[in-house]
This record gives sequence, structure tokens and C-alpha cells, in this order.
Amino acid sequence: MDPAGPERLRGFRAPGADVAISSAPSSAQGQAERSGSTQASATGGGDQIIRRGRHGWLWALSAAGVLVVAMVIIAALAFKLGSGSATSANRTLATATPTPAATATPLPVIDLYRQVVPSVVLITTSKGSLGSGVIVTDTGTVLTAHHVVSGGGDISIVFADGTKTSGTIAAAYPKIDIATLTPKKLPEVVVPATLGGGVAVGSDVVAIGNPLGLRDSTTTGVVSGLNRTTKTSVGALSGLIQFDAAVNPGSSGGPLLNAQGIVVGVVVSIADPGDDEAFAGIGFAVPIGSALGGDSGPGHGRGPRL
Repeated sequence: MDPAGPERLRGFRAPGADVAISSAPSSAQGQAERSGSTQASATGGGDQIIRRGRHGWLWALSAAGVLVVAMVIIAALAFKLGSGSATSANRTLATATPTPAATATPLPVIDLYRQVVPSVVLITTSKGSLGSGVIVTDTGTVLTAHHVVSGGGDISIVFADGTKTSGTIAAAYPKIDIATLTPKKLPEVVVPATLGGGVAVGSDVVAIGNPLGLRDSTTTGVVSGLNRTTKTSVGALSGLIQFDAAVNPGSSGGPLLNAQGIVVGVVVSIADPGDDEAFAGIGFAVPIGSALGGDSGPGHGRGPRL
């Protein structure tokens, strides 16, 4: 075939084929470029997804780390606070002072009277003496003021239930104006009083006795002073309780009670500035410790041990 003949065109390329061919590669190249761009875009999108995934994991790990750190800090603070509280509690327990024991509840005077009046007696003598006394043992021993029975004569004792009997002096301690009597007969029920200890200035007291023969009179007051000295018809008495509950002749020998109805003294005298045997607001009682054998003051001997 003649390379230059018509077949040349037919056997190789028709006119415009070069353009088509030349444009085909361009189209293919464009497609390839577009394909590459698409792939690049796809690849770029994948990188973004991966990067987003990585960012999500990093955020989750960061949040978990922060949470762990926060939990550690909270646990440390809780431990510290707990330790501080325990230490404070221990210090409080170590420095706390014991609560003082509660004092005995005072009795209303009406209840105190009902409790003690069965123990109070009326004492008279055939010489005209009048006084009071209080039962202090379950055998009926009566404690009274010595001057009530020191004038001689027969002694008569009347108990709260009306039982009347004679009595004899069992022991006498004139230096402290205290005596004990033994009744010949006892009431059906013997009710000894409860004997107590000391008193304080300002504490409440109650006196029960037979002033001017008025049976079982009850008066109230306070302790006005302690360790008082007074002059009486039997001499000077010292170490006395001063009180302001009303007492009069006939009250001598009766019990002076604290707010719980416990005998803390024996009434023996009143201040009598007018020499008229009238109560002037000052009474005296021998402390029960002295009356029963305790310290009775200088030169005043010792009382009976019952």
C-alpha cells in the first residue's frame, strides 16, 4: 500500500482523529484528574474522620484523666477532713470535764412535813418545861436539847400518833446542850428521822417543833451563817448554825432540816435582844455532826454516838 495513498488515512487515522485523539487524552486526563481529586477528596474526608475520631478519643481520655484526678483530690480531702474530725473528737474527749453529779431534788415543804413529822415528839416535864425532840434510832431514842430536861421533874413524851409515855435521860451533854431520852413505851410504828451532814450559807432549811405548845408547827427559812457563838442560860455555845426560820420557846430540841428532809441540826436557842423570849429573826442549832459525836467546838466536849 502506498503510504501516501487514500488508505493511509483509512488505515491509520481519519482527519480530526488527531484532535479526537489529542482531546481524548485530555478528557481521560481530566477524568483521571477528577478521579484523583475525588479520591483526594475521599482521602481528605477520611483523614478528617480519622482526625475527628482521634480527637474524640483524646477528649474522652482527657475527661477520664480529669475525673480520676478529681476523685483522687476528693478522696484526699475526705481523708484529711475525717482525720481532722477524729482528732478534734479525741481532743474534745481528752479535755472534757466530767459532768458534776446532780444534786438531790428538793422536796416541797408539804411533802417534807409529811415525811418527817412522824419522827417529831412533844416533850414536857413536871417542872413546867416545854420542848421538842426527834426520833433518831429504830429503838425510839429521842434527841433533844439538854436544857429542856435539865430542870428535873418527870419527863413526858408524846409521839406523833398520840402515844404518850414517860422518858428517862439516857445521856446528857450540857456543854453542847444536847441530850438523849429513852421512852418507856414506843408507838406502834417507830419512824426514825434521816440524819444528814453539813449545810451552806443560803441553803433552805425547815424547822419542825412545838413553839408555845403548838404541836408540829413548821416554818421555813435559810441558813444565815455558820460557826456562830451565842450566850444562853447554860453558858456560851459556839460552832452553831444560824438560821431565820421562825422558832420560839417550845421549839428547842426540834429538828432543823435541809430541803430533802434530812436532819442537819438540833434547835437550841434564839437571839433575844429584848429579853422577852420573842423570835427576832435569828435562831441557832447545833450541827448534827456535833450532836452525834463530831467536833463540837472548843471546850464543848463531844456529843452522843447513836
